[in-house]
Amino acid sequence: MNVLMWIAQLILGGVFLFTGISKIIAYDKVRKFVEVRTKGHTVSIPAGQAAVIGMAEVCGAVGEILPLNLAFPFLLPLVSSAFLAILMLGAFQYHLRRKESAAPSIVLILLAVLVIIGRWPWWG
Repeated sequence: MNVLMWIAQLILGGVFLFTGISKIIAYDKVRKFVEVRTKGHTVSIPAGQAAVIGMAEVCGAVGEILPLNLAFPFLLPLVSSAFLAILMLGAFQYHLRRKESAAPSIVLILLAVLVIIGRWPWWG
């Protein structure tokens, strides 16, 4: 079970690390790509807000990947997964409002919930 949780955490961490860094560093390129892919629908998130979302994603990703020797070692992945699931609920709502597919958000929410359930203290 521990190996499965680490695989899920690494997937979550990798996805959010990549997307968070891309929102921080290359937001204009990402915005242009999304606008072309969605046939001209403008992205309604300003660059500053995207940078804040990107920093939140990077912080959540670091919490998933970085093993810390804490008094309660299950706490960091639990909190990070809950934080990323809440962040993805916002992304889910944003994509539905834009009439886009929200499937990636749903998959990431389910993966975060899997980590939350698997890392819950009395399960392990």
